This record gives sequence, structure tokens and C-alpha cells, in this order.
Amino acid sequence: MSPRPGIDRLQLLQTAAELADQDGLHTVTLAALAGKLGVRSPSLYNHVDGLPGLHAALMLYGLQTLHDRLLKAVAGRSGEDALRYVCLTYVDFARSHPGLYEAALQPLRPEQEEAQQVGNQIVELLLQILAPYQFSEADALHAVRTFRSLCHGFSSLERAGQFAMDLNVDESLDFMIRSFVSGLQLQDRRR
Repeated sequence: MSPRPGIDRLQLLQTAAELADQDGLHTVTLAALAGKLGVRSPSLYNHVDGLPGLHAALMLYGLQTLHDRLLKAVAGRSGEDALRYVCLTYVDFARSHPGLYEAALQPLRPEQEEAQQVGNQIVELLLQILAPYQFSEADALHAVRTFRSLCHGFSSLERAGQFAMDLNVDESLDFMIRSFVSGLQLQDRRR
């Protein structure tokens, strides 16, 4: 079967991402997506293999979108400046696209090679940014995990409304970034 004229895979994914951002990934169903696109649910099978296929495609779309934004954020930057901007961009992506971010974090299955490849590209980008610290391969990967954990934890807590006290959240984010960079510098000096 050929896809219905006027609806392409990108439009389908963008619309699914909008639905996820509005009400969470769990609300993205074929029926909801078809309704939003003004088509019947069976026509979506021309683009995705059911709901699992839709969620897999949305995961890949989310990873690609995050990777593209991180690349743009670090263009022309290096060192601490690049670390700062990649962190700000990561958190901004989670803030502005919470459902797509949730989709990007779904567990990868072995057959999802393209998504694994994009995930690896994100890790490689972070490793390049960390290269000036001249960490061992293992320590560099620990730093990447720490970076991702900090950004994800911050984003998740903020999304859950856990930063309710009268204190500027962006200042807390800046403090977190500075603390991470200071920690990297300390680790680098200990070598």
C-alpha cells in the first residue's frame, strides 16, 4: 500500500510528538493520532507498524531531534562553554518537548539499530566535548553518564513540580552546571 496523499511520515511524527508533549507519551494512540490528522486509524499503518511501531518511530525522532539540537548548541564552542550550552540545550529540550523527550528515553531493543546509532552519536558528541580533560575511556564514559544523569534528573524533578520553593530554577540549573564543570576540573587535576 502506498501512503495516503497529503500525509507523510514526518507530519505523522510531528503530530504524534505534539500529542505526547501535550498529555504524555501514554496518550499517543493510533486513534488519537488519526483523529488529530483527520484520517482513519488503518491509514496510519501505511507509515508505522501499529502502536509499537509508532512509539519506536517516535523514539528515533526524539533522539534525532535531541542530537540535532545538541550539535547546533556546540557549534563554534569548546570546553566549558560547550558543556554549558549542551546542558542548557538538553534541559530546554526536555522542558519544551516533555513527551518527545519521554519517547526518546524508551528502552532500546536490539533490532532498533538506527536508534542505537543516534544514541551513540549523542554519546560521541559528549565525549568530544569532554576530550580536553584527557580522561581515560572509562572515566570519560562515567562523565557522560554523570552529565546525562544530572540533566535528566533536573528535568524530571522540574517537570514533576518538585522545584516549588521561591528560588530561581535557572539559577539552580546554572549552579548545577558550574558544579559539574568544577568536578570535572578536580578529577582532571587528580590524574
